[in-house]
Amino acid sequence: YKDSDFAPLFSTQGRPAEAPARLNLVLIIQYAEGLTDRQVAEAVRGRIDLKYTLGMELTDPGFDASILSEYRDRLIEGGMESKLLDDMLEQFQARGWLKARGQQRTDSTHVLAATRKLNRLECVGETLRCALEDLARVAPDWLREQVTPDWFDLYGSRFEQYRLPKEQAKRQALAERIGADGYHLLSAIYADDAPAWLEELPAVQILRQVWVQQYYLEKDQVRWRTKQEEGLPPNKRLIQSPYDPQARNRTKRSLNWTGYAAHFTETCDVSTPNVIVNVETTPATTGDVDMTAVIHTALDKKGLLPREHFVDSAYVDADNLISSHTEHAIDLYGPAPPDSSWQARARQGFDISCFIVDWEAQSVTCPQGKVSRRWHASTDEAVCEIIQVQFDRQDCACCQSRAQCTKAKSQTRVLHLKPQAQYKALQAARQRQTTEEFKQGYKTRAGVEGTISQGTRSFDLRRSRYTGLPKTHLQHVLIAAAMNLARVMAWLEEIPRAQTRRSRFAALGCA
Repeated sequence: YKDSDFAPLFSTQGRPAEAPARLNLVLIIQYAEGLTDRQVAEAVRGRIDLKYTLGMELTDPGFDASILSEYRDRLIEGGMESKLLDDMLEQFQARGWLKARGQQRTDSTHVLAATRKLNRLECVGETLRCALEDLARVAPDWLREQVTPDWFDLYGSRFEQYRLPKEQAKRQALAERIGADGYHLLSAIYADDAPAWLEELPAVQILRQVWVQQYYLEKDQVRWRTKQEEGLPPNKRLIQSPYDPQARNRTKRSLNWTGYAAHFTETCDVSTPNVIVNVETTPATTGDVDMTAVIHTALDKKGLLPREHFVDSAYVDADNLISSHTEHAIDLYGPAPPDSSWQARARQGFDISCFIVDWEAQSVTCPQGKVSRRWHASTDEAVCEIIQVQFDRQDCACCQSRAQCTKAKSQTRVLHLKPQAQYKALQAARQRQTTEEFKQGYKTRAGVEGTISQGTRSFDLRRSRYTGLPKTHLQHVLIAAAMNLARVMAWLEEIPRAQTRRSRFAALGCA
């Protein structure tokens, strides 16, 4: 790292700052050894090996631990958090340890937010209490005039599940009481005679958003949203905690968590060390398929695009298959999304692969030789072109194979096709993944599970130390940099890569 690259983060006036290049290394060492700010500051002050690594005199007194928190804020405000990893990758490239157009693989894992998991009633109670705490700090006299004595009993201490009423009717009444109090406070804050700067407080902004999501007014009566029909927003927009408003709740198969998702991309060439080349952090509700193009764009900016990119099925769809090939010359190597029709799921009957599509004539021929009657292109809710193909009712009604083709009450088979390019890409990918060559090549992807395991077990990847998406992303960048250092050191020392461990009992069963 060069101090001059990070000079824009600091003012030209005031006392001299600690060298940013040295602070970058300290942050990476902190995550490599799993230390807190205070612990790493004490280690730098007292350990000879760290002084040598950082180029410090043995008599150097070190620095105060608070500098690290301030420096992390500077990195985020300056948008330079990713530079901690990118500068390291440039050094690896210069030494021949990292090359573009090789093989890479990507996987994601869940990350728990640094907040308690709250139910809806706790969330609104804590949101109002959080706003009252901030207002009591910055405008105590004004706030005292807006509340009644019973507010101090209800909102004076933290909302806990065990303190809340058990009966559903009482919980409903409490939720509406909190809602009415919140509306009362917001009305006072947005009144003409209130200080205008109160509206700008982050806690007040969060209170306003949460109240829009959780409540509505019906004839001046506060109502608690209880159903999707009443406007309760989806999890992609629903604030789960006032202390981390960017964390989202998601259920993936049997796993439910509130927080974020981390996407790690690493090289997997045999002749070079496995190096993490890109890290993306998203709210938990962001789908993996939405990140494929984002990852490729980030790798393109670094000049580190792969030739083959191994991913699981969550990253693959028809659009990504096309864009990866046409825009970046990448072979996206992963299972294509399966046909969701009942025929394909049951593996009997005529699924879409059994039909012959003539794109120029805009017609489809069924397995029995009948040609479609109607071809109509439309747009669905996701702003994606869909082609609807319908066969003649008379042809379907007298067909001997109708039971294998459709269960529709109209007795007519209707197909929904993607546009030609997406359709062909998807069919080709589904066909390729049945070959033995694909199955052997796809085994390369399994190694990324070891990366997630290493990050989870040795670098505390699945728990955010900080609140908010930007700080959590900085944590993931530092984890990636620390993992890269550990891997390159092991590669230089010719330590063999660990293999998947198997218990003796499991090995006995495979003998």
